[in-house]
Amino acid sequence: MSIPSESKSVLISGASIGGPTLAYWLNRYGFRVTVVERSNGLRPGGQAIDVRGPALEVAERMGVLEEIQRRSTDLRGMSTVDADGNELSRTTEFTMSGGQIDSPDVEILRDDLARILYGAGGSGIEYLFGDSIATLDQDDDEVRVVFDSGTSRVFDLVVGADGVHSHTRGLVFGPEENYLRHLGGYLGVWTVPNHLGLDRWEVIYQMPGRDVWGAMVMSVRDNSEARAFIGIESDEPPATFLPRDTDAQKRLVARAYEGAGWELPRLLKEMWNASDFHLDALAQIHMDTWSHGRVTLLGDAGYCASPASGQGTTVAMTAAYVLAGELAAAPGDHRAAFAAYERELRDFVAVNQEVALINQAGKRTQREAPADRAEPLAPHEDDAFAEALAKLGAFRLKHYEEDALSPR
Repeated sequence: MSIPSESKSVLISGASIGGPTLAYWLNRYGFRVTVVERSNGLRPGGQAIDVRGPALEVAERMGVLEEIQRRSTDLRGMSTVDADGNELSRTTEFTMSGGQIDSPDVEILRDDLARILYGAGGSGIEYLFGDSIATLDQDDDEVRVVFDSGTSRVFDLVVGADGVHSHTRGLVFGPEENYLRHLGGYLGVWTVPNHLGLDRWEVIYQMPGRDVWGAMVMSVRDNSEARAFIGIESDEPPATFLPRDTDAQKRLVARAYEGAGWELPRLLKEMWNASDFHLDALAQIHMDTWSHGRVTLLGDAGYCASPASGQGTTVAMTAAYVLAGELAAAPGDHRAAFAAYERELRDFVAVNQEVALINQAGKRTQREAPADRAEPLAPHEDDAFAEALAKLGAFRLKHYEEDALSPR
């Protein structure tokens, strides 16, 4: 049931995690694949993300799991400190960013994972960097795309893998406010020098009782640098709270953390020079359908669970594998493939979004604890969380490639 290379052309918008994973599998199945990415290359920066459960299996089937493991953050533990830098607690059992240290899950920087997935695809995939979709128009036979560069192309299918603020989704499904559910917080991250001398370690400074969370710093890339994380509490939606201009976002963070203790003055100073600074809402995307005609959505674009879930990468890689497999399993019938893609993943996505809500509730409880707490922070655990984890553990990947890559 392999697909003749001349029969299906697919345009993927977005070259972060889901896009390159989908491109890899579609290319293996014989589709002609083009990936368009607004940035001039693979985007640098981003937070530490986790490859878990079925995504580990997807990575293994792609032959990149060992490389992902080699590139892991390899954290050995975490500690909490007060405003003067005095250590309040420490643990070598887990970290807040990556969870249990002795689990098979892999914590890795987003840009490192993106490079690995991009490299796995090989020369058969066309990448268009520094461009994006300006307009698209579809009928029963094709999708006509005009790019910002002015180039016009025709594709059989288009996949929007361009994030929670997906431009593709806006073009096909309408305004973001129809689908985005704000969870009441904003997360910022940027690269800083490892001036704390952290050795595969994570340090957290909490600021209970304020509209800011405090800060977390973790060493990365063999301790050669570090990533700083901050959070802001606000129920105001991104459309009105979050400026589009990066400098304005930095000013927003600086105002929110004015007068903060610990290392925050230095971290904020480094923020102004950080080219990879990123600030965005903790939000989810909820849609009745992920597909319209010959266009479908992948990952955060269609069903973002939010960083609060710790599962966004796992969902994106898993979904990319399933979408490619269903397209290969129903050659020439994208409607059947898109419907099967949704059936296979709807429950999985719903549980991941529920995990985010459970984690958010747990973090709010932690923030209400005294600032000088002696016991270490811990990942949120309760009956609802245990039930959600059991459901996630029950999800099983199909082996699409066994059929799709076999001779006819």
